[in-house]
Order: sequence, then structure tokens, then C-alpha cells
Amino acid sequence: MAGADVTWKNGKFGTTSRRDNWLLESGLVFLGFTAFVIYATWAAFQGKYYHFGPYISPFYSPEIFGDSPHALFGPKPGWIPPWAPFSPALLILWAPGLFRFTCYYYRGAYYKSHWQDPPACSVGEPRDSYRGENSFPLILQNVHRYLMYIAILFIFLLAYDVYKAMWFADATGVAHFGIGLGTVILAVNVCLLSAYAFGCHSLRHIVGGYLDSISQHPTRAKAYDCVSCLNAKHKQWAWCSLFSVAFSDIYVRLCSMGIWSDWRIF
Repeated sequence: MAGADVTWKNGKFGTTSRRDNWLLESGLVFLGFTAFVIYATWAAFQGKYYHFGPYISPFYSPEIFGDSPHALFGPKPGWIPPWAPFSPALLILWAPGLFRFTCYYYRGAYYKSHWQDPPACSVGEPRDSYRGENSFPLILQNVHRYLMYIAILFIFLLAYDVYKAMWFADATGVAHFGIGLGTVILAVNVCLLSAYAFGCHSLRHIVGGYLDSISQHPTRAKAYDCVSCLNAKHKQWAWCSLFSVAFSDIYVRLCSMGIWSDWRIF
């Protein structure tokens, strides 16, 4: 913004000519992102109350090793030292977690709210030099383009969890088709995660953004338009999916603890 004083050398950190309440968005981002990180870390280390009937928390899926019926390879293996902290979530949560942490939108959000780099556009920052993301350690943010493939794989795995969440066992152990409130919550979560992941900036580049003349490639142009449509609301999808995945874990957790009762729609 013209006229904004953003020079830290003159001791004017936080100085700006902006007249809007720019601190509000930065403060909300700080509270929202911090609250999610704290809750997700706590939930990941619990190692219990993450499944209920056909439901499994997205924080724990896919469950590679664990004590629930959803475990792919059975309980905790013997080669894990007894003194080491173990939770099924710790084996897989690093992938979607790093995908979000290195996301282009989230970078801009937490750079401002947590690192004050800068606190907001056209606001003085607490440093007089900028090294960018071409040097260590921020160059590691480029791993985002590779984590995207894992994140998309997780979308399909979570979608399969929704399918499993439509089969409820009766008293004899026979599974019958049904829809519970938990099924709906898990399905909505997958839709929001899909909108976020398939609107990824890296995916837009891969499907056609790197081409000089994408109009000469009709199929890629269509895919590019679809990803761009989702990408236009990437910020909204990022936050909605962030809270939906946390709420999905809370719902399954409270049902497992007997605090909430799952409402069977049919």
C-alpha cells in the first residue's frame, strides 16, 4: 500500500498506513491454527477412543497397527520398543500434517500470524532482510508437491472408511446397510478434504499449468479449469476441512467414550 512504512531499521515494527482492522484476521488465524495443532497432537498421542462400531477417526486412518477391527496388520508389533510412545495415529498423521504445513495458503497464513513475517501486507516486520524460500530451511517447503500424491491417496482411503461406516453389525455380528450421523459427518469430511486437496496449487501445475499453451490440450485444459475452480476458494476449503477433520475425530471419540450416542438415520 502506498505510503505504508514497513522499515524495521527505523524501529517501526507494526507500523502501517492501513486503516482496516488487519490484526483481526491475523489473530483469528493464530488462534484457529494453534488450537488445531494442540488438539491434533493431544488426540494423536491418546491411542484410544478413536473408533466406534464401523467408524474410525480420520486422524487414525489408515490404521496400520492397532487394537481396533480396522487395523490392517494387527496389534502393535513386538519390534517397537516398549518404552517408545505408540499410537496408530503417529504412524500416518505426519503425511497429511506436513501436506497442510507446507501448503501454499497455510504458509502465507502462519508466516503472518505466527512468525510475523510480515504481520500483514504493508505492515512493518521485525527484520531487515529476506532470504526467501530458496535457502535452508524454508527450501524444504518444496516437499509439498510430493506430499500431494500421498494426500490424494489418503482421500481415497478415507472415502473407503465412509463406505465401511455404512455397514452396522447386529447382535449376531451380521453387517447390515445403514446410515448414521457419524456416516454423514465422515462423508462431509471427505468432501471438504477432497475440495481442499484437489484444489492444490501443485496439482493445478501438474495437470496443465506448466504448459505454455494449454488450449492446445483440451483434456488438460478441462482438468486445469476444474482444479482452478476449486483453487479459487482454496482458503475456505483449507479452513473448513481443517475443522471438519477435527470434529470428525471429536465425534468418534465422544461416541466411543459413551458421552454421545450415534443417531441412526436408517
